[in-house]
Amino acid sequence: MVFSMTGYAALTHQIGGVALHLELRSVNSRYLDLAFRINEELRFAEPLMRELIGASLSRGKVECRASLQAAAQGTPELAVNAEMLRRLAAAQALVQAALPAAAPLSTGEVLRWPGVLAEETVSQEALVEAMGKLGKQAIAELRDSRQREGAKLVEALRERVALMRGKIAVAAPLVPAAVEEYRNRMTLRLREAVATLDEDRIRSEVTLFAQKVDVAEELTRLNTHLDEVERVLKAGGAVGKRLDFLMQELNREANTLASKAVSSELTGISVDLKVYIEQMREQVQNLE
Repeated sequence: MVFSMTGYAALTHQIGGVALHLELRSVNSRYLDLAFRINEELRFAEPLMRELIGASLSRGKVECRASLQAAAQGTPELAVNAEMLRRLAAAQALVQAALPAAAPLSTGEVLRWPGVLAEETVSQEALVEAMGKLGKQAIAELRDSRQREGAKLVEALRERVALMRGKIAVAAPLVPAAVEEYRNRMTLRLREAVATLDEDRIRSEVTLFAQKVDVAEELTRLNTHLDEVERVLKAGGAVGKRLDFLMQELNREANTLASKAVSSELTGISVDLKVYIEQMREQVQNLE
């Protein structure tokens, strides 16, 4: 399988009275680059997520967001903090003893007093366990997303490979005729320019130059590089850097083909090949 570096995953897990939310998003990067946006109460989970992500991904800029929020499901049970209520009553008694005219606290004021209504808490151990499970699930979902995107990129690359092979197949039969035509034109020009030059010297110079403009070798190397592209795609895994190198080699051969082309047909084919290679390079930049 081939993976893209672009992917997204978001999961939420309810634990106690809170909801643990984890979001992962990744884009292309030369190396594995991790960034964390985590609430302070979950800061302890950063090393755990860094380890999990590093064990599963090799390239990409990955942003990890984690937060704790009050659970939205159902109506929470209200629990009165008896100790805080006792302290508040004692404090009120002291105030009324000193200020008999002071109005007593109403029920609403008592319930709104900080700490009177006990909040359901989740232990750090439980959060660590929940984060570990949720992290593994989110990373698996992210990899699935990257795999689906990678499959689309592979399909696009194979389409470009097929198009390039078609252009090379068209170019190959044109080479001998183009070289022969160019040889004849050069011979005629040399004869016109240097009337005193002997025929053997003319044939030698023209043959030497014809060899320089023969692009059969470049076409062969292009096919060889395309074979390697297909082999790498079939093998799968972390293919991005290898394919990026192959794009450079394909572009080198296409440039040489363009510089040596001696007919408009070959020039047009070389331009088309360079367009396809650039399109492939853009896709390869997103592969892991």
